[in-house]
Amino acid sequence: MIQVIPAIDIIDGKCVRLTQGDYNQKKEYHANPVEVAKMFEDAGIKRLHLVDLDGAKLKKIVNYKVLENVALATKLTIDFGGGIQSEEDLAIAFNAGAAQITAGSISVKHPEKVEDWMKRYSGDKIILGADTKNGMIAVHGWQETSGLSIQQLVDRFLPFGIKYSICTDVAKDGLLQGPSFDLYAALKQEYSEVNWIASGGVAELKDIERLNEMGIYGVIVGKAFYEGRISLQQLAQFNS
Repeated sequence: MIQVIPAIDIIDGKCVRLTQGDYNQKKEYHANPVEVAKMFEDAGIKRLHLVDLDGAKLKKIVNYKVLENVALATKLTIDFGGGIQSEEDLAIAFNAGAAQITAGSISVKHPEKVEDWMKRYSGDKIILGADTKNGMIAVHGWQETSGLSIQQLVDRFLPFGIKYSICTDVAKDGLLQGPSFDLYAALKQEYSEVNWIASGGVAELKDIERLNEMGIYGVIVGKAFYEGRISLQQLAQFNS
């Protein structure tokens, strides 16, 4: 059964969503992320994808207090991303209650750091963030495009035991037009040893069901839930 992982994206301590990573296309959904996280937990959901969008933009963790408050208030397994660029950021995230961190931009800009983190913490704790924009990896809140393909990025870290990768097609994110099914099918076939977590574009329940039928490990759901297209009960049914 696919792991359904709701997302909480944070700007100024509040729960928001962007469209295609554009900070000028921001919509605020809730002033208190802890209340949103408790709602997910009360429905039986086990995991949470928490993203510090301020941190992604500023290249350092900003909203660690939100992480800490959610971790203290719930028993959700939290993966945290956005702005993790240094040993200090990594320590802040784990000390604040993250079970896993997502290494996105840092895996492109300073891959040797992520290699070291994977050696020390294992692939269970370090998720590879592989965000693609027109076939190339996007970094720093998707504001920049690197010269790396997703295959080149994954190949770099395979020897270090990556187990999980969150792959977002930036072109799909926030548009509610369906995920990049072909991309995930190709990645699963090419890198069967990686547990792929699809992100971006989920618009309705059948999108999750199709990814489940494809054998994709997990899916992150954001805007479709906040816009009322997928109910809390529908999300929770995959945890039973």
